[in-house]
Amino acid sequence: MKMRRFAAAILSVLMFSACVTGCGSTEETPAATDGTASTESTSDTNAGGEDDGKLKVGFAQIGQESGWRDAETASIQFYAGQNLDTIDFKFADAQQKQENQIKAIKSFIDMGVDVIGLAPVVETGWDAVFTEAKDAGIPIILVDRMADVPEDLYATFIGSDFIEEGKNAADEMAKLIGNSGKIVQLEGTVGASAANDRKKGFEDQMAAEYPDIEIIASQTGDFTRAKGKEVMESFLKTYGSDIKGVYAHNDDMVLGAIEAIKEAGLKPGEDIKTVSCDGVKAIFEAMAAGEANVTIECNPLLGPVFFETAQKLANGETVEKWIKSEEGIFRQETAAEDIKTRVY
Repeated sequence: MKMRRFAAAILSVLMFSACVTGCGSTEETPAATDGTASTESTSDTNAGGEDDGKLKVGFAQIGQESGWRDAETASIQFYAGQNLDTIDFKFADAQQKQENQIKAIKSFIDMGVDVIGLAPVVETGWDAVFTEAKDAGIPIILVDRMADVPEDLYATFIGSDFIEEGKNAADEMAKLIGNSGKIVQLEGTVGASAANDRKKGFEDQMAAEYPDIEIIASQTGDFTRAKGKEVMESFLKTYGSDIKGVYAHNDDMVLGAIEAIKEAGLKPGEDIKTVSCDGVKAIFEAMAAGEANVTIECNPLLGPVFFETAQKLANGETVEKWIKSEEGIFRQETAAEDIKTRVY
């Protein structure tokens, strides 16, 4: 019930803006005009200065590549904005660039925050800056994506089992196309843990359980609708109606693919079945319209658990190494009803 109330509360935030900017009160490190992540303070909080008793948290977000990402940002910033008396929050939008996230983390270290949160744009290349945070005594919480670093360099991971999502997607696709046929795959950002694991889970499950299903093409769509459409257009030009299904590592890419399928004179959801991951509201609308088939949920409403975990770490408490999200599988048949309860 608590999560439902929180989800309902951020609905108005999501309606106001695809990416909330901290309710006008939390501190943000906005993107500078040169494309780097700015660390300019926009509030009168005093991280690194006199202790006011507040939990001081810095969060380095990937950017705004999808509706799912916007919902996660809204959840985190809304929670901080509702708890200004106890939380001093700094936010950085890295604009899909790892160097900007690293710069933001270094800034958070200089500010002397209690905890750093990070959704890593890619898996590798974090050892040095994570070591800096560890040496400064600042724990790091990985949110929704993993980093390929030794376990002692981060405190916990909050998020989904992406490999399991990939396996579930394979099972759903097999049901849709009768365990046989040619399919294509739209991969997420190269090097991202969500893309790596959703690909591995899907392909491993297909190889193990469905030998008559062939993945004839697989290419990154970078988690964006525009790129998903572009890649699907290329697949259709090469393979045409031989394609019986498309699996996308997120809903935005499959929504782009649906546009390409329709423009090619085919019926998405019928001629070409779709399975994707995330569970954003737009995919429920597509399923209700008969143009998409299945979405594997990946819950972005992580604000409450993120800050609760940050407080525990600041208090010196031990937390689980992996705090898993609660998620489900949603299908076309129930989408018209399911959409009534979706808030992102």
